[in-house]
Amino acid sequence: MNNKFDIVIIGSGMGGLICADVLGREGYKVCVLEKNKQFGGSLQTYVRDRVIFDSGVHYLGGLGKGQNLYQVFKYLGLMDKLKLQKMDEDVFDKIIIENDEKEYVFAQGYENFIQHLLKDFPNEEKALRAYCDKIKEVCGKFPLYNLRSGGDVNEKTSVLGIDTKTFIESLTTDKKLQAVLVGNNMLYVLQGNKTPFYVHAMILNSYIESSWKCIDGGSAIGKYMVQNIRQHGGDIRRNAEVKKIVVEEGKVSSVELADGSQVYAKYFISNMHPVRTLEMTQTNLIKHAYRSRVKELENTASSFIVNIVFKKDAFPYLKNNYYYHKEGHIWNMADHTSANWPLCYSLFFSASSRSDIYAESMTILAYMRFDEVKQWAHTYNTVSNEVDRGKDYGEFKKQKAEKLIDLVQEKFPDLRNAIQTYYTATPLSYRDYIGNDDGSMYGIAKDYRNPLKTFISPRTKIPNLYLTGQNLNLHGVLGAAMSGLVTCIALLGNEDIIEKIRNA
Repeated sequence: MNNKFDIVIIGSGMGGLICADVLGREGYKVCVLEKNKQFGGSLQTYVRDRVIFDSGVHYLGGLGKGQNLYQVFKYLGLMDKLKLQKMDEDVFDKIIIENDEKEYVFAQGYENFIQHLLKDFPNEEKALRAYCDKIKEVCGKFPLYNLRSGGDVNEKTSVLGIDTKTFIESLTTDKKLQAVLVGNNMLYVLQGNKTPFYVHAMILNSYIESSWKCIDGGSAIGKYMVQNIRQHGGDIRRNAEVKKIVVEEGKVSSVELADGSQVYAKYFISNMHPVRTLEMTQTNLIKHAYRSRVKELENTASSFIVNIVFKKDAFPYLKNNYYYHKEGHIWNMADHTSANWPLCYSLFFSASSRSDIYAESMTILAYMRFDEVKQWAHTYNTVSNEVDRGKDYGEFKKQKAEKLIDLVQEKFPDLRNAIQTYYTATPLSYRDYIGNDDGSMYGIAKDYRNPLKTFISPRTKIPNLYLTGQNLNLHGVLGAAMSGLVTCIALLGNEDIIEKIRNA
């Protein structure tokens, strides 16, 4: 087996796959090393009772013709292969709030978005237009997000320090409208007086532009990229866990795998969490102060998931998602106690090629912090090493699942009768399958008070070691794709790749 390459990429999440696919096209001989049996990180799907569930990709934004993710996917040759379903133009998300019978609608297209919300907030046109204008203005400050080359770094710094909560509250005194505008904030784990508005803006903008579901799961994105990488002469290996990044004479010479073998390259890109990367890299080139600073950065919360398999033709398929929160808790929904959990949930219906009338499955997602499962943290459960975490853990999951289903049942009274079986996942599942130490959904939490502290550069103090993935700029498929491009640009030393994508 050849163990010498131009570039070794650690981890096959979206950022790592983008790097491998793009750099392979640029003529580099790449090797991707993935510790799990499945490629794709959060692109992975899994099957329960012959029904497909997504581990992360519940819907995609920006896939309309000419939009940012569309252009990236077009360049990678994915658009003609993916089976996509456009969500309802007049409602991609519904926001529901405790003690309120109304369903507040998020529609695709900015004017459509405004007109639908005006039905419930007829006196708030000025606020809604100012909100949409600000989203577009903020997004416009990020050159790469708009596939624009030659960006000025000062362009974005002017908007990095806007606080989401302060800005939303400045638009309107209507508490209900404030809550609705940030109602789907489980997409980025909103923290009042911390989360920068640019995070909210870039994520919302992509879905308002256009919203899509992958039919039969998002793993096809990863599957086709793996095919691309191999087509360009790349090597991609599963069950290849990197244990050590070996530094010699001021640069990385190789990585050492769990089986003791070594893989050599000229350049190395880590798609792992920066903390994990630094732990594997023993060198004085990376100062203790930097290691400490990165280690101290707060990660976003994790989640508890209930994946429901429905009885045949028992529950309607809905072409929109639902986001629920308890009244008065919109700015701190991850700060629950065991007594008031959950303060929120989101609901996603999987698009299936077998039926678009009835749902085969539904995913319910609620916040859960790692400390809530810490007593079982010493147990590791992976595909290659399945372990039973014990009776207590099973009871804990069952109790949480039943409580969550009871809450959703308030909105959907026929839910329990439609359930055939359900399966659960906790922060430990995220940790073991995705590779984050605390099961964090979206990696490092951004902070408007010190935005540059939570920006991780793709470059490290080791000249041939680069970082990529959701911890750099933004999370999600779009965010991780952009982070992959940032890393490619840093390694290539030019922005030619942006032109190629824009003109794809």
